[in-house]
Amino acid sequence: MNKYDFMTVPVRERNSIKWGNLRPGELPMWIADMDFATAPEILAAMRRKLDTGAFGYEDLPSEYFQAVADWQEKQHGVRPKEEWEIYVTGVVPAISSILRRIAHLGDQVLVQAPVYNIFYNSIENNGRRVLSSDLQYDVDKQEYRVDWTDLEKKLADPLTTLMIFCNPHNPIGYVWTKEEVQRIADLCHQHHVVLVSDEIHGDLVREGRDMTPAFSVTGPARSSVISLTSPSKTFNVAALHAATAIIPDENLRAIVNRGFNSEELAEPNILSVPATIAAYEEGGEWLKQLKGQLRENFAYAESFIKDELPSIKVIKGTATYLLWVDVSQVASDASRLVGHLRAATGLIVSAGNIYRGQGSSFIRINLACPLASVKDGLDRLKRGIASYQE
Repeated sequence: MNKYDFMTVPVRERNSIKWGNLRPGELPMWIADMDFATAPEILAAMRRKLDTGAFGYEDLPSEYFQAVADWQEKQHGVRPKEEWEIYVTGVVPAISSILRRIAHLGDQVLVQAPVYNIFYNSIENNGRRVLSSDLQYDVDKQEYRVDWTDLEKKLADPLTTLMIFCNPHNPIGYVWTKEEVQRIADLCHQHHVVLVSDEIHGDLVREGRDMTPAFSVTGPARSSVISLTSPSKTFNVAALHAATAIIPDENLRAIVNRGFNSEELAEPNILSVPATIAAYEEGGEWLKQLKGQLRENFAYAESFIKDELPSIKVIKGTATYLLWVDVSQVASDASRLVGHLRAATGLIVSAGNIYRGQGSSFIRINLACPLASVKDGLDRLKRGIASYQE
């Protein structure tokens, strides 16, 4: 029996990006936050902080860095040195700051499309250029692979100075093998490219092999990697703006940290620090039960789509709470299908177009919600696809 409640959708305020400004009867299953209340241990830590009634300037306590290291060791079997860690106010702000410190205007930043759309924003809004080594999609197997020849060729380009690595991969839910992470890190180091590994979904591996943090690679490549981790996706606390950059190399850490400090990204949020410590020191059981609920949700969704919607195909990912679905037999442009689904049924999902690559043939569905909501969403999806095909 679950100690925690994964059957109730918390009431959201009107300024919720996900739940605000909805039309009557709409069901949002798009943006990557969960329809579950966070762990009560986190709430208790925040209340204790609020009860002090004093919110002046604070330094980061050593307990924060210890909690991050403890968590990495417990969850992923590798422990970073605490001096490798830098507190930052979010993974995306950290990526943008690193871009400005490492890559020059006009430099190329490599990604692997289809990939999290905000990577493109961070690169292009900062005057750098996107260079993609697209993941290769096997239609028959419904799975992706790396084109290693293309990847190395693009890393070897003198204008490529940075690679943003999605680990595990969003939106496809792929968990990179230890050998793949090492190979990518080795290639980056060989070609003088800094590897920035976005590991925000790293704690949400539902089954199978665990993720490999980039900071754990061995050999010379370790001096060229930055891991970015956060409790935000894991515990549904994105609005608290807390993350950690784990940078093993002292020189790279100093360069990056100067950027964080000049942009005030390393200023601790007064509630995010106790929340993070509580999440990492007391949230293990909550996460275990969350993953159980996610496995149930994914099993239902995969079975439903196989039996009721054979014209679309689920890409079998083992991480994140996001379902990546091939709709190429239904629509040539996923954005048009998504618009129809909302208009016809009230279901709101993400069109894969924004992730580039071959994303226009896919939709992304957020399954981090009670099973009743999953069932409702899939019923709407079935009705919407049927009316779209008429």
